[in-house]
Amino acid sequence: MLNWEKISELFIYNPKAPLLFNSGAFFLLFMVFFGIYILLHKADKLRIAYTLLFSLFFYYKSSGFYFWVLILSTFIDFYIGNALYKMEDGPKRKALLILSLCSNLGLLAYFKYVNFGIQTYNDLTGNAMPLTDIFLPVGISFYTFQTLSYSIDIYRRNLEPAKNIVDFGFFVSFFPQLVAGPIVRAADFIPQIYQKLSLTKSDMSRAFLLIAGGLVKKAIISDYLSVNFVDRVFDNPLLYSAFENLTAVYAYAFQIYCDFSGYSDMAIGLSLLMGFKLPDNFRSPYQSTSITEFWRRWHISLSSWLRDYLYISLGGNRKGQVRTYVNLLLTMLIGGLWHGASWKFVIWGALHGSLLAIEKFIWSIIPSLKGNKWARVFGFFFTFHFVCFAWIYFRASSFDQAVLVIKQIGLLQIDWAQIWTIIQAYQHVFGVLVLALVLHFIPERWEQYWQRYFEQWPMFFKASYLAVCIWIVMQVSRADVQPFIYFQF
Repeated sequence: MLNWEKISELFIYNPKAPLLFNSGAFFLLFMVFFGIYILLHKADKLRIAYTLLFSLFFYYKSSGFYFWVLILSTFIDFYIGNALYKMEDGPKRKALLILSLCSNLGLLAYFKYVNFGIQTYNDLTGNAMPLTDIFLPVGISFYTFQTLSYSIDIYRRNLEPAKNIVDFGFFVSFFPQLVAGPIVRAADFIPQIYQKLSLTKSDMSRAFLLIAGGLVKKAIISDYLSVNFVDRVFDNPLLYSAFENLTAVYAYAFQIYCDFSGYSDMAIGLSLLMGFKLPDNFRSPYQSTSITEFWRRWHISLSSWLRDYLYISLGGNRKGQVRTYVNLLLTMLIGGLWHGASWKFVIWGALHGSLLAIEKFIWSIIPSLKGNKWARVFGFFFTFHFVCFAWIYFRASSFDQAVLVIKQIGLLQIDWAQIWTIIQAYQHVFGVLVLALVLHFIPERWEQYWQRYFEQWPMFFKASYLAVCIWIVMQVSRADVQPFIYFQF
């Protein structure tokens, strides 16, 4: 007998249980959506409108009433984009671009940074101005950057506007990557809207592997490390030994990677099933031999966005060495603040920006280091540990909590007996951590071989493989589904 109360809950926003990719409810809704989507494969306009409505519904299930912010941003940038494209007068075009920047960044600033500004003011002046009760719409930082790229690209004459508001709304609200990226450029995505829907055998195979792999990364590795170790240590670092604090930092490095790259993999896979190709967002970032390389492998859509729309706009490397270093630092400071309204994120960005500038300076005076074998080996170990150190500020609930974790790690003494006792006590945690490490360092050619092999499987076995992966994930994951880390941004 159908439980109509349970079914009705699928269509009503619940702030305590927003719709997540790694939930059974999402896969149930997606199967229904995708069945109708395929039936509309020859009716392009109807298919686009149908997907737009489902995307808005998906966002409503994630943020409730605040889906109006997404709709407002869509209308503002669509009509400003049309006006920018038609207008020839330089000063007026610049004024329109500023209007787009102010409207988008103004909405972002209100929802995300008002309380940060009030708290900073209180800390500096000793006042006690009350904080406001503001809900942060899920993914607002991501779709704000997407709509900004649309206006800026039209202003630069690098893009023609979308044909109508429905097509543009489809681009902005496309649900697979709406709430946590990858950040998609209008120039890369909008042309795909006007292409005939196609799904090759290779694309479907890759989609299944990405969805299954993303679920494993998120629900088996990331959630397990978070709930069973990382959260406990970071919440009370003084209750744990130096080795446990250090292990928690390493564990968080793989937790956040598996969480975020897992979401990106699922988003890319779901998009492939729908006939759309999104850019890769991660390429084994902890294999990097420099912080510069790390940012070419980590959150690629964000780092490339910051480079093209912020770093280059600030002058890039065109105005001398000193200005280049300043631009790098400013870009990463803003990138840190983009991640969260807290000074700990600013510190995180400052650490990365400073090292990027230092690397660029060292390479300018000793260019041979770039290709030196031993410099690359040293760079690999240094980069990984630097990134882990910076993650402490990213993960800690406050600056003071981050300092406590660092102080505890500073007490580390090599006591093999104690270390072995801790490993035995957390054997499952260390097992999952080793699994994450192995998966991360699998050579790319092995992954390509596995994809080619999987491609040869009959469709029934491919679908069964995905279904079994989903079932296993649902069985081993916690009853209360864990939200993605980047939903808060």
